[in-house]
Amino acid sequence: MLGTITMLCVTLLLATDLFPSLLPAHTHGFVEATPLALIALVYLLYQSVHRPPLREWIKAILLAAAFLFWSANQFWPNPHQATVFNDLAIALFVLDVFLVIIGWPAASPDASFAEIYSSPQSPPTQSDPPK
Repeated sequence: MLGTITMLCVTLLLATDLFPSLLPAHTHGFVEATPLALIALVYLLYQSVHRPPLREWIKAILLAAAFLFWSANQFWPNPHQATVFNDLAIALFVLDVFLVIIGWPAASPDASFAEIYSSPQSPPTQSDPPK
């Protein structure tokens, strides 16, 4: 349900881009920040239901924190602090992708994210008929 609310917030955000007069200009930061903060919460709730190993939890918390810093960047009134929050979000997003690239933590693919896993095929032997 929270995921649906998050997507509705994204729809509102895009609608305000198409039709700026829908909301007062000073509320745009809040409209930007809300789906980012909500998806961080939704992702952590998702993880809590699936009960991943500790290393996956750590990675999920890093990603949620990146979304929360990005959210704070959109809404924070102090430009210097907003820049710091933005830089922290960038660092955490980059770290998250780097961890994916190096394969940490090693885990089986998650079917709920439509990842496909196929075990490596052994090379055919001479006794195997051709396929």
